[in-house]
Amino acid sequence: MVDQSDNNKSSGQYQSSQSHRPLEKTESTGITKDSVYGQLKNTVKQYGSQPFLHIPRQATKTYQDTAINYSYHEMDVAVEEAKSRYVKAGYGPGHRVALALDNRIDFFIHFFALNGIGVCVVPVNADFVQDEMTGLIEDSDVFIVISLPAHRQKLNKAKAGVDRAVEVLSIDKLDDLPAPPPADASTIRTGQKADAAILYTSGTTGKPKGCVLSNAFFLNVGHWYLNIGGYCKIEPGADRLITPLPVFHTNALVWSLMAMLMSGGCIIQLDRFHPSTWWESVRDSAANILHYLGVMPAMLLNMPATDKDRNRQIRFAMGAGVEPDIHARFEKRFGFPLIEGWAMTETGAGVCFMTDRKPRHVGSRCMGKVLDEMEFRIVNENNGDVAQGDAGELLVRRKGDNSSYGFFTEYYKNPQATTEAWKGGWFHTGDIVKEGEDGSVFFVERKKNIIRRSGENIAAAEVELVLIEHPGIVNCAVAPLPDPVREEEVAACVVLNREQSADVETAESLVNYCLQHLSYYKVPGYIIFVESLPLTSTQKIERGKLRALCLELGDSVKCIDCRHLKKKNRD
Repeated sequence: MVDQSDNNKSSGQYQSSQSHRPLEKTESTGITKDSVYGQLKNTVKQYGSQPFLHIPRQATKTYQDTAINYSYHEMDVAVEEAKSRYVKAGYGPGHRVALALDNRIDFFIHFFALNGIGVCVVPVNADFVQDEMTGLIEDSDVFIVISLPAHRQKLNKAKAGVDRAVEVLSIDKLDDLPAPPPADASTIRTGQKADAAILYTSGTTGKPKGCVLSNAFFLNVGHWYLNIGGYCKIEPGADRLITPLPVFHTNALVWSLMAMLMSGGCIIQLDRFHPSTWWESVRDSAANILHYLGVMPAMLLNMPATDKDRNRQIRFAMGAGVEPDIHARFEKRFGFPLIEGWAMTETGAGVCFMTDRKPRHVGSRCMGKVLDEMEFRIVNENNGDVAQGDAGELLVRRKGDNSSYGFFTEYYKNPQATTEAWKGGWFHTGDIVKEGEDGSVFFVERKKNIIRRSGENIAAAEVELVLIEHPGIVNCAVAPLPDPVREEEVAACVVLNREQSADVETAESLVNYCLQHLSYYKVPGYIIFVESLPLTSTQKIERGKLRALCLELGDSVKCIDCRHLKKKNRD
């Protein structure tokens, strides 16, 4: 998609000359209320000439020579053009289309266009290896993948493993858009309940689960953000939110997008996080809000100090996972608050915590206090409520008759997992927390077998299922090891057969084997050779003892550091 904005003729810096107006209330009936596309149309009426999307030069340099700036009106024109092509080809409610378009303007155009005709999108992580892409295409029932030319080869190989016809179409070949098969009318939901997107999250069983997100999910996040206030107050028509996070995650696809879309603000979308040019992108784009994950503050603190560090431009940063020992140091050095919060792809803003008001308990993994519209319990293994100050699993739900309001619709084609998550009328988060004396809730650890690396949730079982297929392995188990920058790193405890040697060469061969079947970030960064694994009486992995074992052996000769092999490969 070529750049259409006159602003691209400038140096890339942005200056707003528009007056600020609050968004009018949406109508009680009609498409404006019912869909993300409708919200775009509503915002265009009020803020048509205001900037909607800015992609800085640092993020476009691999495919064009200038920055990208689209106003709301320009986005609307591009969306209607794409929408007409899909309508002409016969797409509509009940169809699903995968988008392998990275963090580019094309993704937003096609998401809005497809949403406007009731089509559910499935964002694709282009860093997936072939097996992972095959699994996503197979499970999501997409008929077609709209792709950047660079990803077509991998996607064509991936679709070959799917037991049905799947089309892969390059973004520059939309004149050849094929007609879709008939949709199953019995599965179609309409209005706010219509499926807007399916996002895949790591599951404890090893196979990622597809979270179905409705239009209501998206709109509720936007309303929440506009009404939260405190440190996170949004100024209609004035704010510019910068994010380096991927559009195949809810943070960028839902929270950043809906906050700006519903307030007439501008999204500043980077391709990814570049520590060395981060502050340049912030300054040149006139960003005043930023979204982060815990790895970002750690990396920025490791950069050499300069006289430009103290930042008066950013009002607040919203995110999660900042390490306690750097939280206060970061705020002191850079001059703005890191507002920590808690939410899941499944919960959206139906239930979330946020440290948007004092006391924030900086450096304590504080998630914030319970909001008026939600309920929560902290329970032990027997589902009994723990005493205040004791740790237990967090259970949440919405107050009132509709306890799942604002949550995901379901796990796609997995009713058993959906029912299990909502056991007893409460959503089971799998996170261990505790409540402080003032009602603030603090994150402790994850109950689920999940490793949190650089903002990515990695299921231990998914890695184990790959490793156990290696002919040289008798048994294996995966757990996290602490990482000073990425929060956690994947560690694999491995029992070898007698023909294998417990040495560096073997460890690296295991990692290279995993790289053929898993995205680079899921692959073990450490291989720990052990004689046996800690097992229960029923021969299951005793996860608590496994974590302790990893910590004990992490500095020993039995632990081989293979992190240098984990590199982000782009097709």
